[in-house]
Amino acid sequence: MSTQVLLVSDQPLYRDGVARTLRDAQEITVAGTADGAEQALELVCLLEPEIVLLDMGMPQAFDVARQIAQSTRRTRVVALSIREEDSEVIACAEVGIAGYVPRDGTASEAIDVICAVARGEARCSPRIVGSLLRRIAALTAALQNGGQGGVPAGLTAREAEILALLQQGLPNKIISRRLGIELATVKNHVHSIFGKLGLRSRAEAAVLVHAADPKSGGDDDESSVGTASG
Repeated sequence: MSTQVLLVSDQPLYRDGVARTLRDAQEITVAGTADGAEQALELVCLLEPEIVLLDMGMPQAFDVARQIAQSTRRTRVVALSIREEDSEVIACAEVGIAGYVPRDGTASEAIDVICAVARGEARCSPRIVGSLLRRIAALTAALQNGGQGGVPAGLTAREAEILALLQQGLPNKIISRRLGIELATVKNHVHSIFGKLGLRSRAEAAVLVHAADPKSGGDDDESSVGTASG
């Protein structure tokens, strides 16, 4: 049997071209196409495809992937057209994306990845495997430390990561690009961090990290933190 695929992209010309390529592959059946987040989620429920091939250049792509991963066990997400960089691949893995096709990938590579993910396999370069393993080790250490080592207790691993970037004075837009996640997602994390830690500003976040980190000298100029909005 061929693999049922739902293709999601908000670029009509790109979407039609990829769909045409997939239809030529005997191993794949294009169950449908979607032009945005809302339609994609509706068609996942209606069609129950094995694979959602998701254009990561689409707004809210990471949030769509997360919702699909959380809502169904049958459907797996393959990220289409991402930069094969540690931050982007790790961000994909963290929202439940099961495979990816890099920006310079070919049609045959895309088909191979789709079929591999449908079989429950993963395809990525040895360098990316190393990055993912290091990320797993870091998350495990953070959970075992329970907030020690300069990370306040009660934060998720992602919130701790964002808190550290806030301490560097980075605005939300830069944090979004650095971590490969949506700007709205960053803002939600920042609000969650402030609520959990009882903070009112980025300046207070920076002071908290410096105070909790024994390696910090504690005499940095607070003005370097930046504004509260990003």
